[in-house]
Amino acid sequence: MKKISILVPESAVIEAVADPQYMFSAANQFLQANGQAPLFEVNLVGLSHEVKFNNGMFSVHTDYVLDDVIETDLIIIPALFGNMKTAVDLNRKAIPWLLDHHNKGAEIASLCVGAFLLASTGILNGKKCSTHWAFYNEFKETFPEVDIMDGSIITEENGIYSSGGANSYWNLLLYLLEKYTDRDTSILASKYFAIDIDRESQSAFMMFTGQKDHDDTDVKKVQEHIETNYQDKITVDDMAKLVNVSRRSLERRFKQATDNTIIEYHQRVKIEAAKRSFESTRKNISEVMFDVGYTDTKAFRTVFKKITGLTPIEYRNKYSKII
Repeated sequence: MKKISILVPESAVIEAVADPQYMFSAANQFLQANGQAPLFEVNLVGLSHEVKFNNGMFSVHTDYVLDDVIETDLIIIPALFGNMKTAVDLNRKAIPWLLDHHNKGAEIASLCVGAFLLASTGILNGKKCSTHWAFYNEFKETFPEVDIMDGSIITEENGIYSSGGANSYWNLLLYLLEKYTDRDTSILASKYFAIDIDRESQSAFMMFTGQKDHDDTDVKKVQEHIETNYQDKITVDDMAKLVNVSRRSLERRFKQATDNTIIEYHQRVKIEAAKRSFESTRKNISEVMFDVGYTDTKAFRTVFKKITGLTPIEYRNKYSKII
């Protein structure tokens, strides 16, 4: 019997507490329906027996307080809600418990921005991690020793698991279910919960807004120029002349400030514009390609798929709002 402890933190996303409990409880029912014994003992655990969310609008009654958990095989850390620093601070008393059970051999899985609490333990230092794409920059700044995996749905390293944003955690739950049972049970669960099994990337959902949370005015000027004139041919030399600094200095400062090269930033802005066009207009692939400044169909398709994980036609078919 696998003992699964779902941590119920303060400021949790309530669905991220309920969904793993539902998943593994349903898996027990699937196994029993096939004449097998249930495999999972699922418990909600917390700092107290009642944890309130949303200013007391909701509450969860835990099965155990942390000190009563003697042993567990898997700890699930749900997504947190609101300001991440505040949410982590509210749950700091859970960190010694997480470290203790990790040292005893328990595996740990964080769902979405639950990675902030997991990373606060130090367990992720030098390891890979996934989290919600919208929190990448904050995560990188808060935990520079953790290797954030850009766009990944699931990461696993030495019994430490993490998932990408929002509903991506369902893919991690399926991954863990398959690991503890078998492929057939995981597929059955994916059909039951209507989950796209084996999805590997958040890229199609990511919105590129540019990293402007920095104080380099020259870099910001270049960013604004690119965003205003993304359809045009833009070279690094042109941008260096724009702000009257050397090419080498600008490249270094731009990468440091935005985590992108100037060329990568230009590409991302172009592709973001193409995505918006596919979503809201009837334009065909060629029209959108020319609108955002590409003249080579192969080059446009290659860059688009690299950034979004989908081809232009796949993206248009999936997200177009125009019937």
